[in-house]
Amino acid sequence: MENWITEFMNSFGYIGIFLLIALENIFPPIPSEVILTFGGFMTTTSNLTIVGVVLTSTLGSVAGAVVLYGIGLLLDVKRIEKFVDKWGHIFRLTISDVHKANRWFDKYGAWTVFFCRLVPLIRSLISIPAGMSHMNFWLFLLFTTAGTLIWNVILVNIGAAVGSSWGNIVGYMDIYSNVVYAIFILLFILFIVFLFKRKRQETLK
Repeated sequence: MENWITEFMNSFGYIGIFLLIALENIFPPIPSEVILTFGGFMTTTSNLTIVGVVLTSTLGSVAGAVVLYGIGLLLDVKRIEKFVDKWGHIFRLTISDVHKANRWFDKYGAWTVFFCRLVPLIRSLISIPAGMSHMNFWLFLLFTTAGTLIWNVILVNIGAAVGSSWGNIVGYMDIYSNVVYAIFILLFILFIVFLFKRKRQETLK
């Protein structure tokens, strides 16, 4: 996949970067690390500029995030409630849990969107719950753009700095991704344990 991505970017320049980054947000398996670091490297061998690559990739990323936000709007809370009402007993979930999660996102959603834009894979998927909770669109756009811009500036500049060794950065990003995923899995397990214990205490009362 990496070879195809780099060939596409070589052929189409800024337009290629925009399209690939937009797709990366909608289909997370396409690695933004490859697109951005190689885009940075291209600024040293072509007429592309760091500012141009950063702006183009940011526009593409935000465009993809808006699409996923729209999908989240279609998967609104009422639809989730119907699913939980029918199948929630399997997952030990209640409609009350859905409302609590929605209130949590209403309270902390903006910063969650911002920080998750700095985490591989999750940076794309966070747009869906933002849409599901009907997060204010302009607030979503602001924090999505801010987080995306930081991510893009860092990786594009790293790619430009290391030049032809840009591929090594992808390896380091894989390590970063694995560490972050491990932390998220651990937090998720702790959350499930906490939820289970709380439900058990409520049952014993």
